[in-house]
Amino acid sequence: MSLIERIDCLIPPKCAGMRLDQALAELLPAYSRNRLQQGLKAGQLRVDGCLRRPRDAVVGGETVSGGLERAPEPTAVAQDIPLNILYQDADLLVIDKPAGLVAHPAAGHRDGTLVNALLHHAPELAALPRAGLVHRLDKDTTGLLVVARSLRAHAALVEQLQARRIEREYRAVVNGLPVAGGAVDAPVGRHPVDRQRMAVTPGGRPAVTHYRVLHRFRAHALLRVTLETGRTHQIRVHLAHIRLPLLGDPVYGGRPRLPPDAAPSFIAVIQSFRRQALHAERLALTHPITGERLEWRAAMPVDLATLLMALREDADRECR
Repeated sequence: MSLIERIDCLIPPKCAGMRLDQALAELLPAYSRNRLQQGLKAGQLRVDGCLRRPRDAVVGGETVSGGLERAPEPTAVAQDIPLNILYQDADLLVIDKPAGLVAHPAAGHRDGTLVNALLHHAPELAALPRAGLVHRLDKDTTGLLVVARSLRAHAALVEQLQARRIEREYRAVVNGLPVAGGAVDAPVGRHPVDRQRMAVTPGGRPAVTHYRVLHRFRAHALLRVTLETGRTHQIRVHLAHIRLPLLGDPVYGGRPRLPPDAAPSFIAVIQSFRRQALHAERLALTHPITGERLEWRAAMPVDLATLLMALREDADRECR
């Protein structure tokens, strides 16, 4: 059974010049761009009380109102799954997520997810959207996630995320040797052929990723990565787009690169690393209730620390 969700939002000045459907996709991330286009064409969404086409440009300040059908999310059950909780109070939880843990139930992952674990730890989260999850990490990406424990906190954190006031900093090991840091400003959307993947595509949603080189090895580099936006697979897609794919990424990474004359033990470490080498190391935000600025860091997981040690030893061996 579908639910009708009331939509009332104001298009901010920063969206001026964007297509209407693109601006709405920014403001209403719970809906796909295709669903928003359908709503506009059917008259379910109106701009300042008038019908508008998805491709019409916005100037900022318009009011969008109406109602859209939204399929109810599958009911998740509480499961006693261990959580590494770095911080908690009445309004927030900050989790250090391990590799292999899916964020929320979906096709192929009906249970055993972070949401199932959160509902066991804090049953009140059942009343919140996505059990309080404000942002997500891919299954095999490790590190920090913030969870709201109240509707007030959830609304405030979503607002901070959209206003880019939540700082998220990652560590990434890539195949290749970048000359310097930089930024990737390229829209991300569904791959035009393989719908299970994301890609840089003209019809995608705006996405900006910044990266800085922390250390160069012989055929790889350790990067610090920060986000302006939070699209699905954004870091993985953007780095692959500039030919610096994440080491171990099974979807976007390609074959691992090896330096010349690498030791067999080093080759074994590289080839056995079977997940994207990506870790959400730092998270900073303003507490939604107290207004205090808070920051957390998550230690490097063992497998990634072992990988970095092997990369350093290979580089040192070459220097000797």
